Parts: sequence; C-alpha cells; structure tokens
Amino acid sequence: MTADPPGKLILCGTPIGNMGDASPRLHAALRDADVVYAEDTRRSSYLLQTLGLNRPLRSYFAGNEAARSEEVAERLRSGETVALLTDAGMPSVSDPGLTAARAAHTVGATVTVVPGPSAVTAALAVSGLPSDRFVFEGFLPRKRSGRQALLEELAEEPRTIVLFAAPSRVAEELSELSAALGTHRPVAVVRELTKLHEEVWRGGLGMAVTEFSQRTSIKGEITIVIGPKPVVAADLSAAATTARKAIESGVKPSEAVREAAAAHNVSRRLLYQEVIAGGNV
Repeated sequence: MTADPPGKLILCGTPIGNMGDASPRLHAALRDADVVYAEDTRRSSYLLQTLGLNRPLRSYFAGNEAARSEEVAERLRSGETVALLTDAGMPSVSDPGLTAARAAHTVGATVTVVPGPSAVTAALAVSGLPSDRFVFEGFLPRKRSGRQALLEELAEEPRTIVLFAAPSRVAEELSELSAALGTHRPVAVVRELTKLHEEVWRGGLGMAVTEFSQRTSIKGEITIVIGPKPVVAADLSAAATTARKAIESGVKPSEAVREAAAAHNVSRRLLYQEVIAGGNV
C-alpha cells in the first residue's frame, strides 16, 4: 500500500489593516485548505467571514508553537493542505510561523507562500527615507542588556533601519534611540498603515521623543523608519587637532587617535602618522 504523499503548507500574507487588501490568491488558498492555523483565531475568524469562507480554525501562537508544529507536521504527513495566518503581514516575520515551516520541510511537505501587504516595505515607501538598502530589526529586545547592545550597533548602521514598536513602549524606545543614534537622525513614525487614521510623522529623533511623550493615548500598529548614519566628510587636519587636544588633556595617544579617527571619518593609520609618527605631539 502506497503511503499518502506529504501535504502542503501555505504561509499566507494577510492585510495589515484594510481588508480590501486581501488578494484573490489569499481567498483561494484559504478556501482550498483543509485546516487554517492562526495566531489569533478571533481576528482570523473576522478575515474568513469577510472573505465569505468557513474553514476549520486552530490556534498557532508563541505559547503553543512547539505542540502545534508537531500537529501541523502530522497533518502534512497525511497529505493535508494547511494554511497559516498571523494577525497582520507575513507569518515568521516577527510573527509565529518559522516552526511550522521547519516542520513542513522536515516531513518533506511542499512549503509555499501567498504574498501580501507588508508593514515593513509600506512604511519604508512612505517614509521619504532612503530605501535602496535597509535592515529590518523587528521589535527591540525587552531585556536592557540586549537592547543596549543592539542600539550600539544601530548607531553605526549605514543602511535605513526599520523597527516595530508597541504603542505602550514607543515613547520610551524613541528616547533610547535618540540617545544612542543622535537627536538629529531623521525618523518616520508610521502608525495605523492602510487604516482610517493612518499617520506618517516625520522629523528628527529628538523631535519624535517630544511629540510622542506628550501624547496621552497612542494606539495602533507602529513602524519606525530611521535614516542611515550620516556620512561625515573626512578631515585629517581637524582630526589631528582633536587628537592633539585629547592627548594634551591626558588621554592615551592610541585612544585619542582611535576616537578622533572615528569622529572625523578618517583613516586611523593616516591620523597616527600625522599626529604621532610625525612628531607633532
């Protein structure tokens, strides 16, 4: 007796706010699925109702991913077609779904995708900031040590940065970003994309801290887009002056050269030759 062929897992991109963005392919995928797994069954029930569909619905969220991924694997082994939804956007991108994809690959099932709206690229498009190269970091780490380490990396990031933020934490996180990246770093705070009260706030990080700290109620999904680290024109003469002053104040020559080279965007080797090897100190 021949075993049933492995089934198919469909990762379904869903509207990030406006149900009018649901695609015909999304409708067809959900219609034809044997079962639909969803991060929030209530929100997904509304989506199914909007599309005029009634499919078996199972939860799939951070708290039960381990058990549910095994369940998905068993369904796929039996040849079923499984659709996976998250609250908004694409499963596995700052949302549950990676475990399901891995389980499907493990049992030899087909893994396919229905592309859909993305808060990442939509916010990037409306931000007015460089979009040819960008990095997506999801939500900032909740633990202070991990968050601080990432902020130090982002301060030197030469690409546009895209982050997600919870409404309850956006003011605090903008403050930390401003302290680490600089008050004048350009930012777009994009809220409620595709919805009735869509907002694109633009300015510097320092201005953003003032604006969002004063708001008594912040609601909706928030995406933060931050401009890349500005390129500072190299100025060897100014760097040498900075290094000399630091050395005269008691800073070790090697440390003074390192800091001045970074601040003025010059070669540490050339600066060392200018200040130290040249006998100017």
